[in-house]
Amino acid sequence: STIQKQRQELQLLIAELKDRDKELNDMVAVHQRELLAWEDDRQKRLTLAERCNFLNDELNKRNEIIKSLTKRLKFLESQQNDSRATFEYTQQKFKELSQKVTGATVHCQALEEKNRSLHCSVLELSAKTGQLQAREQELLTMLKLKDEVILETTEHITEFTSKFRKLGSALRAAKTEEFSLNKEKQDLKLRLKELILETNRLKDDLCEKMKENNKQQEEIIHLRQENGYLRNELAL
Repeated sequence: STIQKQRQELQLLIAELKDRDKELNDMVAVHQRELLAWEDDRQKRLTLAERCNFLNDELNKRNEIIKSLTKRLKFLESQQNDSRATFEYTQQKFKELSQKVTGATVHCQALEEKNRSLHCSVLELSAKTGQLQAREQELLTMLKLKDEVILETTEHITEFTSKFRKLGSALRAAKTEEFSLNKEKQDLKLRLKELILETNRLKDDLCEKMKENNKQQEEIIHLRQENGYLRNELAL
């Protein structure tokens, strides 16, 4: 009976050892699962740390890009302000030149009218001179034919000669004035051509400034959009 009791105790101990072995196996399996989960978590943490470092580097790069774009935007805005000031100055200069051209054109037209008037006066004086010369010849012929009216004819001749000299002087003065007016007209025409060329040049400069201004505005709008996109991405 003692041996049977010992056998029973041994069987109980063996059963208990089996239970303990099973519990240990279960504990080992759980521990292995926990180790695998810990290793998985450690790998995930490492991956997340690398991802975090990468994102920090990207964030720093994007911050540098945003700073550079901000500087570029400020520079372009300053350049746009300078272009706007130049554009306004060019417009003012163009208005002044247009006024000068208009005044020169009016003055040139007035001189042309005066020149035509003087030309008509010269033609009239030339006609009167021809008439007086014809009259002088007629009087000289009458002087030869009529000796009895020599004194009267001589007085008429003297009078007409004086008038002829006065008319000749007036004709020379009119021709001199006509020459001066023609010269002034030529000078004004040259000045008008120069002003027209300068006006065209200013128009071309104005068009170039407007094109450059439009291009800068488009670039500023593009940079602002890109800055907004980067800021949105940075916020995300």
